[in-house]
Formats: sequence, structure tokens, C-alpha cells
Amino acid sequence: MRLNPRAVLGALPFRVRLAAAFCALFLCAGIVLLAFVVLLARYGTTQQVQGMQITYEDAPNSSATPFESTYPALSGRTSAATHDVAMVQKIDQTVQAVQDTALRQMILWSAVGLLITALLVGLLGWWLAGRALRPVASMTEAARRISEQNLHQRLALTGPDDELHRLADTFDTMLDRLEKAFESQRRFVANASHELKTPLAVQRTSLQVGLADPLPHGLAEVRDDLLAANREAEQLINALLLLARSHRGPEQTERVDLTTTARLVTAELGVRAAESGVRVDVGADTPLVVDGDPVLLRHLLANLIRNAVQYNHPGGHVRVRLDATGVTVTNTGPHVPAERVPDLFEPFRRLDSDRTAGTGHGLGLSIAASIAEAHDATLTARPCPEGGLALSLRFP
Repeated sequence: MRLNPRAVLGALPFRVRLAAAFCALFLCAGIVLLAFVVLLARYGTTQQVQGMQITYEDAPNSSATPFESTYPALSGRTSAATHDVAMVQKIDQTVQAVQDTALRQMILWSAVGLLITALLVGLLGWWLAGRALRPVASMTEAARRISEQNLHQRLALTGPDDELHRLADTFDTMLDRLEKAFESQRRFVANASHELKTPLAVQRTSLQVGLADPLPHGLAEVRDDLLAANREAEQLINALLLLARSHRGPEQTERVDLTTTARLVTAELGVRAAESGVRVDVGADTPLVVDGDPVLLRHLLANLIRNAVQYNHPGGHVRVRLDATGVTVTNTGPHVPAERVPDLFEPFRRLDSDRTAGTGHGLGLSIAASIAEAHDATLTARPCPEGGLALSLRFP
């Protein structure tokens, strides 16, 4: 399998790539400088050696007579001249060897020094890259803290009017638009829910008064159907109001004992569980006390346990377990495909008809997830091998 160097480099963190770029740039510049110095040194020493040879060969022999210089063969100095030529050649070879050795040593130690300096430059580049990217890291941490529940927070980056400052201002402007959009949506849901509650209450009263007993044959069943539809609509409105409130987050927090709350919710749902033939067990290894809105947390546990009871089969069971970190609600029931689990947390999203009860609006788990997020908790679900779901609520 061949590795793509570009893909490998692209997978490295930006700080590492920036430090590597500093190191590579220094190495390239050092290699060019070293090659330039070696060539100049080679050329300069060669010129100096040639100059020394010319001076030596052209220099007159001060001890020789004019006759000896003109006729060396007749002067008896032929052997001496031959010896001088051999000495000159030996000196040339020695100078060349010294020159080559000096150049090799210079290249060797210059390369060692270049590598050591490149390593130091890489470390310095790592430090400089960290200093340069520190505002970006601060912006990233601030952006991670900003969520749907605290869109009012801003980066508010201080410093000179540079590229990073303009990027932070652009991000803050985008958050302003998002906050206005979310707030408008929440106000619409809350106002629409409040406006719908009044006519529904009027309809229920009219049905109860106008169709009071005694009724002609057949109208009693119609009245019961109308009242049931009215009751379902009111439950939907209340669920939408709760969803809108959970999006706003807790208005005030206090210490809430979830172990006691879970037992109270289980007792309230006992009649519904008995009618469905479902057994509910609550167990706690240790008291679980968290900071939060007691009303919202009560709705959170109620939705989790009600969902486990509602989407179950007769003779099934629900296990509620509390420990020091959170709550786990496990139920029996039909098998849920793993790829469909994320759909359970979407509003008005249901699975197939086998998984959908006659009542319910597909808002239970979406409300529970919204309340959990408002309390910095995480709500996850996974299908059980034997069927049903395991809902896990974990607090920080």
C-alpha cells in the first residue's frame, strides 16, 4: 500500500506543519549557503596553490651562474633539477590532499552543525507557532463553550485590528444572528402553545356541559372520542411548552436528589405500568444529587421512565438504576435497529407502527435530551441484544 505524502502531511496538526515548514526552510537555506561556501573555498584554495606553484617555478635560482642557468646539462646540475621537479610534484600532491581533507572536514562538521541548528530552529518554530496560534486556541475553546443554551456569550477578542480580530468579530456577529433566530423560534412556540390552550379548554368545557348525561343513544361514544382527542391535543400543547422551556435552560438551580425523584415518578406511573402489565424496578447504589431545575429534572426522569413503560410489551419490565454519575433506564420490547436510534431524539420522529403506541406525540425523548443538554448532561441510547432500549443519562 503506497502512502500519499500530501495526505500524510495533511493529517498532521497545523502547529506541527508550521514548525516543520520553519525547519525545512532553514535546512534549504543552510544547504544552499553551505554549497556556496564550499565552492568558493575550493576555488580560492586552488587559485592560491596555483599561484604558489607559479611563483616557485618562475623564481630565479640565486646561487646559479648564467652559464649554469643557460646550459644546465653541461653544468653538471641535471640530477639536481630532476630532484627539484620531483619535490615540486610531491608538494603539489600534499597540498591537494590537505585541501581535500580540509574541505571534507568542513562539509562534515558544517552538515552536523546545520542539522543541530535545524533541530533547534524546529523547536523554536514549534514555540513560535504555539504563540501565534494561542488566540486561535482561545477562540476555539470559547466557541466550544457556546451552545444553544448560552448563545449570549461572545468571544470578545481584544488586541490589534488584525486578521484574528476580524475573524472573532465575524463569529460574534454570526452568534448575534443565531441568538435572535433561536429566541424568535422559542417565543413563537411558547406563544402559539399558550394561544392554543385557551380554545382547547373552551372546547373541553363545551363538550362536557353541552353533552352531559342523559344523551341519546350513540352520542355518549362520540362525546368520549371528542374528549379523548381534546385531551391528546392538550397533552401535545403541554409537551411543546415544556420543550420550549427546556431550550431556554434552567432559570434557577438547586440541589436535587434524583434518587428520591425517580422513586416518586415511578410511583406516579405505577397505575399505567400495571395496566400495561409492565414491572418497574428502581435501584440505587448511592444517592445521586445534582444541581439543576427540580421541575425540569422531574420531567426528564418522567419522560425516560414513561417512554420505557409505554414502548414495552405485556409482561415486560423496566429497570431504573442510579449511581454516582447518572441514571440508566433499561426496558424490554421489540428490537430497535441501531441505525434508527438517533431518530428517537428528533421531535415528532417515530419508528414503525410496532414501535409506536396509540398515545404519544414523538416528543418524549427529544424533551428529555433537551433538558439533559440544558444541565450539561448527556443522554444516549443503545439497543439491547434481547430487545428494547437502554437509556443512559450521565451528569458531569
